[in-house]
Amino acid sequence: MSTRGTAELDALIGEATVDTYDEVEAVNGFLAVIDEHLAVPFATTVLGVEVTVVEVDLTSDSRLVARCVREGFHQDIGLAELPLPEPPPDGARWVEAYRRWCGVDGVARTGGEARRRTT
Repeated sequence: MSTRGTAELDALIGEATVDTYDEVEAVNGFLAVIDEHLAVPFATTVLGVEVTVVEVDLTSDSRLVARCVREGFHQDIGLAELPLPEPPPDGARWVEAYRRWCGVDGVARTGGEARRRTT
């Protein structure tokens, strides 16, 4: 990731977590900005299967999850681990900022599949 990209994500993290006092409040801050900026629904690929992300929600243990739907089946997938499609939906930079805040910014977009960088 370029310095500019890192600086941009750090600025988004600062915006999402401004005036938060702990991790739970910070996650709620991310939920607010993601709700406002991320264009849903959007299609992505999870384990080789196309799903539709219909919303982002907060779990009882304060994690953000993407609500995914396919042929009437529903599955929540951790937002930090969700593969983003190429091109990504509008507002996806907020998801990338959330990943960086979680320490998972090494997830790459490659043809709809997530791969962790090893270098």
